[in-house]
Amino acid sequence: MRLSTAAGRYGVRAMYDLALHYGTAPVAGKTIAERQNISLPYLEQLMTSLRRSGLVRSVRGPHGGYVLARHPSSIKVGEIIRSLEGPIEITYCVGQTNRSVKCLKAEGCVSQILLRKLNVQIGAALDSTTLSDLCTEAGSDGCPSGRSSKRIARRK
Repeated sequence: MRLSTAAGRYGVRAMYDLALHYGTAPVAGKTIAERQNISLPYLEQLMTSLRRSGLVRSVRGPHGGYVLARHPSSIKVGEIIRSLEGPIEITYCVGQTNRSVKCLKAEGCVSQILLRKLNVQIGAALDSTTLSDLCTEAGSDGCPSGRSSKRIARRK
């Protein structure tokens, strides 16, 4: 995962948009794309990944769109990033995946010690921040508590 990738940034923005409208009618993809300045085809790709991860639900029909699968306070930013980007790794040499590059100087590498600490801190920050936190910190007076998105998603 690279923190500068579009998928993570745009995915968090799209989820934030859904959090702001939690408990209301489903939000059309076109509406999210316009408000968040994301191309509609790219937003749909992101939403497909988020839906497969169980973070959003899609509702079909003329008043369809997307809703959060859970309350904004129970969706952590780390979940969103991982569903779109994969494991959180500041660099390959400190990652837990098999794609890590073998470094000839890995043993005793001072940079690797620091990078591992940063990796842990980044993961902790992402996993301790919820969509509700983002709503509050962005000055949105928090996310609406409204009715459950499950009821909305079942109306078809």
